[in-house]
Amino acid sequence: MTPQYWTQATQELAACDPVMQQLIGQFPDATLVSRGCAFTTLARSIVGQQISVKAAESVWQKVIGAIPEISPHTIAAAGQELLRACGLSARKVIYLHDLSRHFREGDLNETAWEGLDDESIIKQLIQVKGIGRWTAEMFLIFHLHRPDVLPLDDIGLQRAMSLHYLDKQPVDKKTMLELAKPWQPWRSVATWYLWRSLDPLPVAY
Repeated sequence: MTPQYWTQATQELAACDPVMQQLIGQFPDATLVSRGCAFTTLARSIVGQQISVKAAESVWQKVIGAIPEISPHTIAAAGQELLRACGLSARKVIYLHDLSRHFREGDLNETAWEGLDDESIIKQLIQVKGIGRWTAEMFLIFHLHRPDVLPLDDIGLQRAMSLHYLDKQPVDKKTMLELAKPWQPWRSVATWYLWRSLDPLPVAY
């Protein structure tokens, strides 16, 4: 499912920023897509922490090979050895089990998210072991399709902004916020195109 705002966002970004205009033109048929399952999105985000998109996809394929029906209950029932054999670190196994517990015990209330602002949802999600602000922001972008998220800690975004806007010079958070001002209220969309400029494999969680 593609966000309803995508066409409007790309038109407005292309009109206000020449780099965005070029990137949007480079990937005309590409859009952000939700996988439709909150638990799966968060689990994939945990799997993808601190590794490349390609490595994360490889590990995730092994996980779904070992556990075809991904759910809080099947992940909770999967032993540490099984998950470790898929290429997950011991720490990520703990994180996935804690995520499963939060869903099974009803601590993460999906129906309430629609009425909450981004920061309130982040506050809720970071109660789970292994979910920090970055993972919560990936969830806001990829599952909830929040349009104006700027993940300042994301290494890919930092690299892309350095490459396209700063002639490969290092970028700090203050500079990132300044560069991203014209993108509001579509910073999630701009971020997605900047990721895409670095990796032919579309980012998805």
